[in-house]
Amino acid sequence: MEILDATIVATALPAMAAELGVRLLDATAVVTAYLITLAVLIPLSGWVADRFGVRRVFLVAVAVFTLASAGCALAPDLTTLVGMRVLQAAGGAMMVPVGRLAVLRSVERSQLVRAIAYLTWPALIAPVVAPLFGGLIVTHSDWRLIFAINIPIGVVGLGAAAMWCRPAERHLGRRRLDVTGVALTTLAIGAAIYAAQQVAADSPQWAVIAGCVVAAAVLGVGAVRRMRTSPHPLLNLDVLQTHSFASVVGFGTVYRLVISAVPFLLPLMFQLEFGWSPVAAGAMVTALFVGNVGVKPLTTPMMQHWGIRRVLVVDLVVSVVAFVALAVLGPGTATAVIVVVLVVSGALRSIGFSAYNTLAFADVDAAELSDANAVHAAVEELGSAFGVALVAVAISVFADVRGLPAGAYSAAFMLLAALTVICVFGATRLPTAAGARALGPRR
Repeated sequence: MEILDATIVATALPAMAAELGVRLLDATAVVTAYLITLAVLIPLSGWVADRFGVRRVFLVAVAVFTLASAGCALAPDLTTLVGMRVLQAAGGAMMVPVGRLAVLRSVERSQLVRAIAYLTWPALIAPVVAPLFGGLIVTHSDWRLIFAINIPIGVVGLGAAAMWCRPAERHLGRRRLDVTGVALTTLAIGAAIYAAQQVAADSPQWAVIAGCVVAAAVLGVGAVRRMRTSPHPLLNLDVLQTHSFASVVGFGTVYRLVISAVPFLLPLMFQLEFGWSPVAAGAMVTALFVGNVGVKPLTTPMMQHWGIRRVLVVDLVVSVVAFVALAVLGPGTATAVIVVVLVVSGALRSIGFSAYNTLAFADVDAAELSDANAVHAAVEELGSAFGVALVAVAISVFADVRGLPAGAYSAAFMLLAALTVICVFGATRLPTAAGARALGPRR
């Protein structure tokens, strides 16, 4: 429900902006507000689950997400819509991480790679149907249906969870909530995102932007120091001493930023630069996610045979080439060529996503899984939010670029290629046997 909702919204942004009477870049707040709220609240998920119990938190989270979806469907203006999206994110921030935490706590280390694979499947299947589904809704109905369809899904999910999710044992040793750490983290992230959005404004206030950047840096440093010194930190950063996990938090977040930007860019490029209808744009984006799902059964055997490090290095190098290929697509490019590029890009995305998700918890001790899950989920969503914000800014900054097949969109894809090079560097620094104990015997 969450992934389907988030993916469809990108396709419907032009229609939302037109009906609500706002600029398209202003309408991107519908996406960024959701992702940033997730990033801010996810660090609390571990504490909340320990305090109130996994089952109770999960049920409340599904209910909040469903009710907020109804609010989004009824929103009369952009401000209300963004507010409801924030409430949606509050439910999503507890719904997905708490479910994953329950899985991580219950499976044996040898079963971890299979468990992560099962958890990854819904995230790959939902986007397969989302772009086309969103295009059909926008073309033949009202964009508000995008949110209304969550209501029956949420009701069914809530009933299923109430029947089948058994009360889980609460984690021993409740810790007090680090209110100072929460405040510092929230303000740092908020200042950074506000600065990014101001850069994309028609008349950027550079003094305000500079002030926000400085504030984000200072508050961010303060948040990290607080987590290092507090007896009850919001997030226990000692888990970063595990090299493979630290690599995922650093370079894996950059990768998350890159792959999250692509589903946002493509529908806009196809509609606004190529002149396609929302249905045509959604149908074409589906090719990207077909590659995701098509290669998924091969990802685990690949990692078991060649190891996570080798798979990541090769995948990321080829991904750089794929982003360059996306950058040279234009309105005159043959449809068959576009489909091939998107399918290959989707397959590469699936391999990299699965490898990073497996590596994240492969070498983490059982006692640190709760903290690792919270840190990983927070930076993962933060990477998604910055990915959308970054390319929104890039489209604005490169708006007057000439000589590229798709103008600002081509420039944005080249930027994503450059960021993927950073991920290649990070992958080469991994130990050869990184994550091996979660993969089982080599095949």
